[in-house]
Amino acid sequence: MNLSYFFTNIQRIFERRYKKGAVLYGRYEIIQELGMGSYGITYLANDLHTNKQVVIKQMRKRKRKTREDSFRREAAILRQLNHSQIPALYDTFTVRHTPHLVMEYMEGDTVESLIFAKGKVFTEEEAFQLLKQVLTIVEYIHAKGIVHRDLRIPNILLRDEDVCIIDFGLARFLSEQDPHIETYILEKKLCRQIDVKSDIYALGHFLLFLLYSSYEPTTKEERSWEEELEISNFARTILRRMLQITEPYDEIASLKEDIDCMLKRKERNKHVIVS
Repeated sequence: MNLSYFFTNIQRIFERRYKKGAVLYGRYEIIQELGMGSYGITYLANDLHTNKQVVIKQMRKRKRKTREDSFRREAAILRQLNHSQIPALYDTFTVRHTPHLVMEYMEGDTVESLIFAKGKVFTEEEAFQLLKQVLTIVEYIHAKGIVHRDLRIPNILLRDEDVCIIDFGLARFLSEQDPHIETYILEKKLCRQIDVKSDIYALGHFLLFLLYSSYEPTTKEERSWEEELEISNFARTILRRMLQITEPYDEIASLKEDIDCMLKRKERNKHVIVS
């Protein structure tokens, strides 16, 4: 017996995952499952009332007792955000005591799929240009009193010329406290603090993924990113601050200023080389 297949299907039964063609709430017809996260299962569905595709997030049955508050919080946070590059919340409903969210479907490629499935390579300048676009959205989120806390390459989406941020499952209002923060290991604590610095720290790792997309290892020896990546001193300085190795940024605005300064310097250097 294929044990992997067996356990996958047992989990599917236990979680009551929906099959293609299932109609939820008399309105949403499942097209396909998109994926399963730590506490939610997402589906692509067709809204039979509007004939538009939507994303439905179903709370995992096993997480219902411990994560129902988080599910409600995600809905509350999405209601606060009105931005074309953040998925809108359309509806909420409950089926068999299980909460569901209905959100805008944003078609495009995640940065994760671009790098690992499509082999996309980012130059230093392209990486910082993309980061700058992400920061503009994050700045809006922070201005609404919210931190995302999960700004990773699977949650940054490229849609035509736009950058979008998805999955607000770990987001929190800045006014909240995390009673478990002191139990986290340092790496998780830096990512999960209810503070704007946690988003900047996470975006430091996001930037590393972009920069490593063009890295060609020359040795099997394990080295730090500072030894492996050939990047400008300005880029290195910014990245060290984002990763809280040196004095961290405490707001997006000052980080954006440094990136603008770096990109302008690169542009000037191009003209010098050409002339």
